Amino acid sequence: MSRIQPSDLRRVAWRTLLLQAAFNYERQQGIGWAYAIDPALRRLYPDEATRRERLAEHTAYFNTQPTLASFALGAVTALEEQRAAGDPVDAATIARVKSALGAALAAIGDRLFWFTLRPFAACLGVLFAVLGSPFGAIALLLSYNAVHLVLRFAGVGIGHAEGPAVLGGGLRDRLEALVRRLGLLGSVLIGVLVAALLAPGGEPASLTFQATLIGGLLFGILAALRSRPSPTQWALGLGALCLLVGFRH
Repeated sequence: MSRIQPSDLRRVAWRTLLLQAAFNYERQQGIGWAYAIDPALRRLYPDEATRRERLAEHTAYFNTQPTLASFALGAVTALEEQRAAGDPVDAATIARVKSALGAALAAIGDRLFWFTLRPFAACLGVLFAVLGSPFGAIALLLSYNAVHLVLRFAGVGIGHAEGPAVLGGGLRDRLEALVRRLGLLGSVLIGVLVAALLAPGGEPASLTFQATLIGGLLFGILAALRSRPSPTQWALGLGALCLLVGFRH
């Protein structure tokens, strides 16, 4: 029988919202991870000295996509439960599982959230705004969080049930399928958005506007080829855009 209660998993899930609150370049999400897993450790280790020792172990370096970290937290909670029961699970084993899951979840999560879901939600919100609806921001928030919050809160329970093999059993395939479907829907949204901008109300926009739109799309595509443009590059690009807009006016 599991010693971890559903209420413990819910507290862990809520604490994942603060996973990056103490992000730093030495341990990155390590402190946030320890904070998130603490409710489970309190259940498993009544002895305060033992719990502090386990908690200190979990402050070690960890980094992954913040939302999908829930799956890793659930899996490691299951390992800690086995460890507390006397099974041959030590700190080194837990560290290896954290490292492996962190890398695998980051590979999927970055594509799902940063390169697929976020652009999809942004296009949906902009499309609502372009069509004159005041609900663009609401559409953006709802479409993003419908995926984000479900995975964040359900992930801890799924990870606890599946353990270190959480990415097996078809979960990886389902996440990859979600990436493909959102990418397809995003492509459709971009097409509709471009059409709405080029011919608002059915009347073609001016050639100047069309050229500017094409230039913006080209810049966006070139920027997308680089996964992480530096802050300096973003600042220079936005500065050049502001100068262009100021010159035209």
